Amino acid sequence: MTVIDNAIYVNGIRTADPVSLQQTYETLTERHGMAWIGLYRPSAEEMASIGAEFDLHELAIEDAVTAHQRPKLERYDHNLFTVLLPARYLDDEEEVEFGELHVFTGKNFVITIRHAETPVMSKVRHRMEQNPQLLALGPEAVLYAILDQVVDDYGPVVAGLENDIDEIEDQLFSGDTQVSRRIYKLSREVIQFQRALQPLMGMMSALHGGFEKYGVDIELQRNLRDVEDHVARLSGRADSFRALLQNALIVDGTLTTNRQNEASAAQNEEIKKISSWAAILFAPSVVAGIYGMNFELMPELSWTWGYPAAIGLMVLVSATMYFVFKKKKWL
Repeated sequence: MTVIDNAIYVNGIRTADPVSLQQTYETLTERHGMAWIGLYRPSAEEMASIGAEFDLHELAIEDAVTAHQRPKLERYDHNLFTVLLPARYLDDEEEVEFGELHVFTGKNFVITIRHAETPVMSKVRHRMEQNPQLLALGPEAVLYAILDQVVDDYGPVVAGLENDIDEIEDQLFSGDTQVSRRIYKLSREVIQFQRALQPLMGMMSALHGGFEKYGVDIELQRNLRDVEDHVARLSGRADSFRALLQNALIVDGTLTTNRQNEASAAQNEEIKKISSWAAILFAPSVVAGIYGMNFELMPELSWTWGYPAAIGLMVLVSATMYFVFKKKKWL
């Protein structure tokens, strides 16, 4: 079942709940109100039926069926086709989930199409039904409410991303080896969020351009300007997040290099010590090895002081090398 909610509104009041699209068309003709059809991943046949009834452009219908669109606002004659990317922050997973929402608005209809499990439309419909005066302003009011809700839902996303960035700053100086992976992951989420958010400024400007031409209510104009201000603030914060993550990545690279240099320096010190002691022990081993051959014609074998002299030579050479390495700070 792709029709999630379907109603006819007259003067802002819900007056009918058609059970099929065909019944919706007939009831709308009878009551001359506004149809609001909520769909979830509709089939090509359903969109063809709706397109034929409300004179939707075939390109917009194709986009609505295939999805995977970027945020945009397109006008086809007297109909608007709007694509939004709602988002919500998932606390347990510490990540941002993005949805996709398409909205068709015309003279007497609103068609909303969801392509993800986002609760945006249920909130908007409930809010609008609680405010009949606003809903009575027509499809433009519904589009405003949808934009307002999507932008409001971006607030918790910004707060969640900000908290994640704060945690990354703590991780940077704790020596956590997984921080680079988290920075890359968070950077991708921030970029996706910017892709969802930044086109809204141009969309708002396009809506402003049609205020006078299409006689948009003055209160709706003010409300849309308020949404635009909210978008500008969020966009500025998202830009700062991206800059912070880029700096964090640079700092992480610097700290990693420093840690590697420190480890390398420590390793070099250990190698120096090992090499020094090996050299010190090597000298007496050579002397002892030579005199241990016991050849008859070796010098000093019959000398009374030969043995003490060999031992003394070993000690002298070892002591000399020890003091040389000590002076060079190898030991």
